[in-house]
Formats: sequence, structure tokens, C-alpha cells
Amino acid sequence: MDVNIELPLFLGLAGGVLALIYAVWKSRWILALDVPDEKLKRIGGYVAKGAMAFLAREYKVLLPFALSAALLLFFGNHGVLKWEALTFLIGAFCSALAGYFGMKVATQANMRTTWAARTSLNEALRVSFAGGSVMGMSVIGLALVGISGILFTTIHVFGRDAGSLTDKVLPVLSGFALGASCIALFARVGGGIYTKAADVGADLVGKVEAGIPEDDPRNPATIADNVGDNVGDVAGMGADLYESFVAAVLGCMILGLAVNASETLKLRLCLLPLVLAAGGVIASAIGMWFVKVREGGSPQAALNKGSFIAAGLAALFSYPIFHFCLNGETFNDGAGASNLFWCTVIGVMGGTIIGLLTEHFTGTGRGPVNSIVKACDTGAATALITGMGVGMVSTALPVITMAVAIFLSYWQAGLFGVAIATVGLQLTLGIQLAVDAFGPVADNAGGLAEMAEMPPATRINTDKLDAVGNTTAAIGKGFAIASAALTSVVLFSAFKAETGIQSVEITNPMVLIGLLLGGAMPYLFSSMCMMAVGRAAFAMVEEVRRQFRTIAGIMEGTVEPDYGRCVDISTQAALREMLLPGLLAILSPVAIGFLGGVPMLMGFLTGVTASGVALAIFMSNAGGAWDNAKKTIETGVSGGKGSDAHKASVVGDTVGDPFKDTAGPSLNILIKLMGVMSVVIAPMLRRFWGY
Repeated sequence: MDVNIELPLFLGLAGGVLALIYAVWKSRWILALDVPDEKLKRIGGYVAKGAMAFLAREYKVLLPFALSAALLLFFGNHGVLKWEALTFLIGAFCSALAGYFGMKVATQANMRTTWAARTSLNEALRVSFAGGSVMGMSVIGLALVGISGILFTTIHVFGRDAGSLTDKVLPVLSGFALGASCIALFARVGGGIYTKAADVGADLVGKVEAGIPEDDPRNPATIADNVGDNVGDVAGMGADLYESFVAAVLGCMILGLAVNASETLKLRLCLLPLVLAAGGVIASAIGMWFVKVREGGSPQAALNKGSFIAAGLAALFSYPIFHFCLNGETFNDGAGASNLFWCTVIGVMGGTIIGLLTEHFTGTGRGPVNSIVKACDTGAATALITGMGVGMVSTALPVITMAVAIFLSYWQAGLFGVAIATVGLQLTLGIQLAVDAFGPVADNAGGLAEMAEMPPATRINTDKLDAVGNTTAAIGKGFAIASAALTSVVLFSAFKAETGIQSVEITNPMVLIGLLLGGAMPYLFSSMCMMAVGRAAFAMVEEVRRQFRTIAGIMEGTVEPDYGRCVDISTQAALREMLLPGLLAILSPVAIGFLGGVPMLMGFLTGVTASGVALAIFMSNAGGAWDNAKKTIETGVSGGKGSDAHKASVVGDTVGDPFKDTAGPSLNILIKLMGVMSVVIAPMLRRFWGY
């Protein structure tokens, strides 16, 4: 029986095009909004110009790397696999393009959110969320268009049977995933270093030493700080989840061809994720329509409502999709459409539970954050100790949730069930990323309101959005960590299938060595990121102090600080410091695989995942809790702004910044990048070691 391959490819492509149309529509709506205040437009222009300038310089640095990596793939491969070089460049380009579109609109939405906040909380939420939705839909749209386009071309060139997909088509597609992963890592690390260098410098000198408010226009680092919110949490997070989605789809396709089933069903299962993702685009678009808040209402409740509706619809849409694609057939000794539906539900529920757990440990007014607020009364040391304790205890329940999701989905449909649960977790990526990217837009809006000296009512509304944005950012990071954990399991299984290894003995010394090396890798990688932030922040602190000391009139507000110098310091530091952690992540699986063998590499991937997931949760949640403890005190609790408790909370927030915005999120990509890299080099390892 011939399989209609064109239909799922068309549906995947249509879903991607629909997402891009939505992104363009929202972009045009945002840009059509007028900002009459000239001072607000001028300061917002500084942020937009700085953000896009950083992105342009970052891409110029990465271009030689991308070309060099493509050449290595071309000359290191044989036959049709040389095409990986081209798909690598396409993946890198699409990832960069998604970051460019998302950040360009976000830096225009921030000032428009500020202007809307003068009169309406709901209107400010609409604008800021629309800015985030452009990022979300650009990511999912470009991913689906890229995957569907490459599959359509390679299937028609190399063949449409299961053997051709296994040996030629999907290995070539893995180059696309690797390109996305490499750009994502550098975007996350570089953006994280940039934003935290500026943030730490602005906080330590401005708020602690000079005693001026956050986002005060007299602070030379404040523009760089607002630029950093965009390059780290818009472009960086977008690249992170872009490569997570692509890697999950690739792994699911590889495992779909590895099931025990007829060849026709294998082909259907291989292309199934594209149809699922198209349904997820529609669910996300519907969910976005429900994100509205009444005056005096809760923006968090509005965002949760949209997310829950999208998740529920995505799960419902999957049921007829599975029945249509499987056409009554079963695989793996009886697993069928209903089993895959439950795997999707498991993935969606797992992501939702992890988001709620993250909100509990990092949200304002919750017990964990309140415990840090109380600890701030006795100084910075107790604030740091309590925050680290909160971060550590927050790892247990998310890890248990992931473990349960893996167990239940495997019980339903084997490894392919785990892959479907992983894709299910990311079905509503459009709205999940929109909720996350809303945070930095709202944060920027508050900063612009302060710098442009808008009426107090404006800052009240932007502060409400900003407080929610801190929590949504933490939830987004929790979602990204969960997707990284499940995606790494799928990629690990895909690597096993690609190498032809049936089993690995855990007591094999080579496997144990790999486990130990893999377990240490996230700590080594994180240390590089943290120390890079420290070095960059030192330069920023010295520059801010120099300007306060030597430029007369700054503190009186009669002379504008040299914002450009601080932007340049963050830019140079980020571009310089991101290279070494990036190369470590890319080259270590290659070195382990060719020097130690496939068993050692499998142990290495296991160690990286187990260690990296727990460390990422700890860092992200501790940082988010410290941040919201500071925000809580700034509302008037424990003496409010300027009190000793507030100064202690600023220290905690400063330590937590590189935790939650640099090292922690970068670990997500480290885990997935190593998995994708292993899948890419699997054919080379098979030839090298004679499997």
C-alpha cells in the first residue's frame, strides 16, 4: 500500500505558513500603534538600536563559525550525507531569522506598551502579549516551514521508502537540527552574558551604592540593561525553544521508523509529528485570543487562561489526528491511536504541572519567595542561603514529574510514546513562548516609563505586568528545562537506533567513565558562563563608577550619561566570552565518541542529562525566587525600597541573575546540543568503529 507522504508534508507546511501569517499580522498591528511622546520614542529608540546592533554583531561573529562547521560536515561525510552541510546552514539561518523578527518587534512593542499603560492595564497587556506572540509564532512557523521544505525535497530526491528515510533523509535533516542548536547555544550564552553584565552593573552601583531607583535615567547602564532583556530573554529563549522543537520532531521521526510495524505504518508514524504540530499552531492561535484582563484584574490569570485553553485544544486535536494517520493499524504489539493520544495528554499535562510547580517556587506571595523575603531582614547572607535552599528543594517535584511522564508514555507506546509525549509537551509552543517573551517586553515598558518620566499611573500598570513577567519568565524556563529533559531522552534513543547498538552494560568501565565525565560537564560549562558574567560585570561596574565620578551633572539630571559606552562593554564581553563555552558543548561529544567509543558517549549523554536537568532547575528557580523576593520588598514589605532588607534582596537578585538568565537556561541547550551532535556523527561513528 502506497503512503500519501505529500499530505502530512503539506499540513506541516500549511501550519508553518499560518503561524508566520499570524506573526506578520500582529507585527503590522503593533507597528501601526502611535507613540506621540517624543522622549519615550527617543529612549525606546536607544533600546531598539542597541538590541539590533548586538544581534547584527553576534551574527557576524557566528557566520565564519557556521561556514567552517558546514565545511567540516561536507568533507567529514560520505555520499548523500554531504547534504548535511547545506541543511546545517539552513537550520542556522532559520534560527537566526526567528530571533531577528522576534526581537525587532519586541523592541517596538515595549514603548507602545508604556504608552498604552497610561490609561489601561488591559491595553498594555494586549500590546506586550502581542509582541511576545510574534516571537512565538515566528519560531514555530520557521521551524515547520524549514522541516517540511527539507523533507519534501529530500524525499523526492532520495526516495520515499522507510529505508531511504532511515539512511538518507533523516540523517540529512539532522543537519538542520544541528544548525538550530549551535545558533541557539551562542544566542543563549551570548545574550545571557550581555544582559547580566548590564543588570549587575546597574544594580550594584545604581541601587546599592548611589541609592537611585531601578531604571533611573541617571544610571549609565540602564539602557544596556533594557537591551539585555531583549537579547537574552527574547532572542535567546526563542532560539532555545526553536532548537528544542526541531530536535524533538527529528527524534520522534527517527523513532517512528524504528518501531515494530509494517513499512507503511512506519512512514505514517515518521511524518506524524508534522501534522500534530500544525494542530498545535491552531490551538495556540485560539488560546492567544483569550488573553484579556479587565481593569483591576489579574494579568497572570489571563495568561494562564490562554495557555490552559491552548493546551486542552491541542490535546483534543491530537485524537482525530492519530486515528486519521494510523488508520486502525497498531505497532509494538498492540499500541495504537488511543495509546498515542494518552501519550500526548501525558506530555501536555507534564508541561502544565512543571509550569505550576515553577510558579509555586518563584511566584510573588508564595511560601518559598516569602521565606526569602523574611531572610532578607537578617542580611544578605541569610537571603543567599535561603534562596539556594529554595532552588535545591524545587528540583525534586519537577524531576519526579518528568520521570512519571517518561514511565507512563513508555508504558503506553514504548520509546515512540516518549517521543510523542515530548512533542505533545511542545505542541502549544507558540503561546508558551509568547507568554515568556511577554516578560521582557513588560520589563522594558516599566524601564521606559521610569526613564521617560511618565505619569505614576503608567508605572503602576507596568509594574503589575512586570511582576507577572518575572513569574512567566520563570515558568518559561521551567517549560524549556522540561522540554530539554524529554527531548534529550528522545535524542539518546535516536542515537542508539542510528548506531545500531542494542544495549549498553552500565558496569562497563568505558560507560562509567562517560557517566562521570558527563555529570561534571554541566558544572564546568556553568562555571564558564558564571565567571564570564563576573568579568563582564566588573568592567560594567567600573564604567558606571567612572561616569558618576568624572561626568559632572549626571546625578543632578542635567547631563545625559554615556549610555553607548555601557552598551559597547556588554556587547564586546558577550561576543568574546560566548565562544569557549560554545565550543566545549559542540566538541566534547565528538571527542568522546571518536576517542572513547559509542558506549562511552552513551554514558556521557546520560550523565549530562541527569546532572544538567537538576542543575538547570536549581539555578533557574533560585534566581527567579530571589528576583521576586526583591520585587516583594519593593512594594513596601520589610521596610521597602532603600531599607537594609531591600539591599540584602538586591544582593540576592544580583547573584541570581546569572543563575536564571545565563548559566541555567544555557544548560537546556547544552543537553540538547550534545544529543543532536551525537545523532549527526552517528553514521561517522558507525563507520569508524565498524558497527
